[in-house]
Amino acid sequence: QVQLVESGGGLVQAGGSLRLSCAASGLTFSNWAMGWFRQAPGKEREFVAAIGWSSYITRYADSVKGRFTISRDNAKNTGYLQMNSLEPEDTAVYYCAAAPTLGIRGDLYKVWGQGTQVTVSS
Repeated sequence: QVQLVESGGGLVQAGGSLRLSCAASGLTFSNWAMGWFRQAPGKEREFVAAIGWSSYITRYADSVKGRFTISRDNAKNTGYLQMNSLEPEDTAVYYCAAAPTLGIRGDLYKVWGQGTQVTVSS
């Protein structure tokens, strides 16, 4: 069974940090690009960050550049999103997803996790 499971969400004060993890199973993780998306209440899902299979190429939304860092450990079949300097506007459900090729469009991603809530208080 192909599965992505996110963890690491929670409640944090503005200016704080969180690290999200995405554990993959049932697929050859190293063959897939990985992305993070988020959806806030009443808003559409938006791209946050993506990383190629080799970690050589990364992409970020302008709103998180310089604050968030995406990474992966193919030996552990796990991806990460380090989030620093969090702002209340970062509050959302965060989803990790896997795609056969690196991209920022959600429709490229074929496997999705269930999401983890991140809440940033002011």
